[in-house]
Amino acid sequence: MPTVTLTLPSGSLLLRRAVVGDLDAILALLADDPVSAARGDLARPEDRPAYERAFAAIDADPAQRLLVAVTDAGDVLGTMQLTVIPGLARVGASRLQIEAVRVRSDQRGRGIGGAMIRWAMDEAPALGAALVQLTSDAARVDAHRFYERLGFEASHVGFKYRPQR
Repeated sequence: MPTVTLTLPSGSLLLRRAVVGDLDAILALLADDPVSAARGDLARPEDRPAYERAFAAIDADPAQRLLVAVTDAGDVLGTMQLTVIPGLARVGASRLQIEAVRVRSDQRGRGIGGAMIRWAMDEAPALGAALVQLTSDAARVDAHRFYERLGFEASHVGFKYRPQR
């Protein structure tokens, strides 16, 4: 994916594929989020090998795009992961799944998250996706309103199961 420019209400940012050098900034975004932190994403040094393995798997998979929104100076202000999921339902339609959208807490309200997601929505047809979907933790009430403002509909109930290790 080539680097693209996201236009914000005040200025612009670059959106590009993440590189391993962005990992610390991405982990800081996860740790800065109360829901992620409660799940264990605390950017602890002892967890670094697991994050590096996950980054390598995402980076090697052509169906995955881990993206970062950065300033001209390279400061990471936001991230999101896109996954193209082929399927038989909907007459063989592929879906674009948006995951792990995070914006640095001191940068929220500037339009960064909206610009990132609108770009993904616009990019979906080029990726072969007939549907764009995302999930959001039930505790993220403000995020739900944000997604609805972008045109998403709360259409499903999600379930999770955690296998025993």
